[in-house]
Amino acid sequence: MICNSTYNPPYFLQNGVAMTAYTALWGSRHWQSTTIDPEPLYQQVIFSGGQGVPIFGWVAIPKNAHSTIVGTYGITGELNQQWFLRLLGRKAYAQGYAVVLFDWRAHGKTAELSPTLTSDGLYEGEDFVHIAAAAAAMGCPKKFWFTGYSLGGQLALWGVKAAVDLTRAGDLGIKESDIAGGAVICPSLDSLRSLTYLVTTPFGKYVEPRIARELKKLAWKIHAAHPGSLEAEAIERANSIWGFDEELVIERLGFSSVEDYYEASSALNLLPQLSKPTLILYAADDPLFHPDIVTDLKVASSKNSAIDLLLTSYGGHVGYVSSKKCQHQAQDPDQWWAWNRILEWIEAKRTEQVEKISLIR
Repeated sequence: MICNSTYNPPYFLQNGVAMTAYTALWGSRHWQSTTIDPEPLYQQVIFSGGQGVPIFGWVAIPKNAHSTIVGTYGITGELNQQWFLRLLGRKAYAQGYAVVLFDWRAHGKTAELSPTLTSDGLYEGEDFVHIAAAAAAMGCPKKFWFTGYSLGGQLALWGVKAAVDLTRAGDLGIKESDIAGGAVICPSLDSLRSLTYLVTTPFGKYVEPRIARELKKLAWKIHAAHPGSLEAEAIERANSIWGFDEELVIERLGFSSVEDYYEASSALNLLPQLSKPTLILYAADDPLFHPDIVTDLKVASSKNSAIDLLLTSYGGHVGYVSSKKCQHQAQDPDQWWAWNRILEWIEAKRTEQVEKISLIR
């Protein structure tokens, strides 16, 4: 289903590049002053993900928690630096959700624990489910919602798919019904098309090398923590996002080309297979993704009743800073429109599920 949107940014952010740059620069400095919700007291945990890969995460469980949100971030970074994810943690915890945030494969402290590289969702989807099972054993309520943004959004979508496949085996300690659904912001949907597009735009030519350098830093970090796991020569050659995947990732995953890898991990191809309630927030002016993807996303969402697509004209890439008028119309406590809609949608779905259970009983 395609939902109507009332989102509007301040007039000076009605441009995808401006919104993306502003949110990254201003938000990273001032985000803590934009919310009244305090940081939860997180417990540090090492989970066992898919294939037994150790995954580092944070867990916080409020009193009388009613359900759990599991989330991760985009293509680079680590938990301490991920202010946008930590903003969600504050908001969700304050609303009664247990919160589980994690460094995904080859990122942050997870990279210190294992030399396992990224797979853009092919195995990270399993990590989401294994993390949910372990969190349930720790006392997190068993209605789990998976979330993420940018590439982390793609991982969360794979998690929604994996939730059905893995829980049916019955050996994780959780049932299929324990995974409630997913909600993502500006997910990567077609890496091949978007990366090919990105390197042709002025903004992309600025951003792509910087992302590539951060990926290279991740590789060197793994090389130092796990001697012999990665060839130094291959890391030296990995001077682009494409090069990182070509030199370090695809052979380990059994792919003969980067094109095949991107096709296999594409979340756009995954959408018809999703059967859990899923919300996708997507901005038509996102400067990191190919504009034509919007049409394909609308078609895929209209054909799958499990998907709610909230498509906006503005928003940039993981931006969605709202104007004062927009905040007033939505009755939001702050300018973080996307997280407010995510939590609003999850709460509505959660209430629906509770009411259905009550009727059955």
